[in-house]
Amino acid sequence: MNTIDLIKSRTSYRGPYLSTKVPREDLKLIMEAGLAAPSGCNKQTTRLIAVDDEETLAKLHAVIQPAVGETAPAMICVLAKKIIAYRDRCYYIQDYSAAIENMLLAIIDLGYQSCWVEGHITDTDQICRKMAKILEVPDDCELVCFLPVGIAEKECKKAVKLPFEERAWFNKFGGR
Repeated sequence: MNTIDLIKSRTSYRGPYLSTKVPREDLKLIMEAGLAAPSGCNKQTTRLIAVDDEETLAKLHAVIQPAVGETAPAMICVLAKKIIAYRDRCYYIQDYSAAIENMLLAIIDLGYQSCWVEGHITDTDQICRKMAKILEVPDDCELVCFLPVGIAEKECKKAVKLPFEERAWFNKFGGR
């Protein structure tokens, strides 16, 4: 599949996963794709932890309530380190967002499915802090997201997108 088709075909998968293990080589390729993403002023604020150990996954899923991606045989936890790029500017949100999108595309390219899980764990209950403690994340890094990774058990349904003409134009807002 070419890059444009891959981008257009990607969608979030929120269903159950097969128990088939994700090889470490594939997890490494996915993380390498994430780390290849652009980074504001090249500060490289994104850190990643792939989790494929069943015991560690069980501990993580025990604190993720309500459950999300609990049947995935692996997950990638995305960490952000707030590093000032220049003056008072910090681009960690842009950095980890670009890394996540690269990883989501790599996940699809390798035949797996995933979903960007962020708000669910960063809300006021701060599930991300409990996850970070389990993973021994240092205090200068914040766990901001996780991506369940695995083979979809059910058909992945494509999200319905608004028509191009309602969201993109040439030369001025609203086209005409």
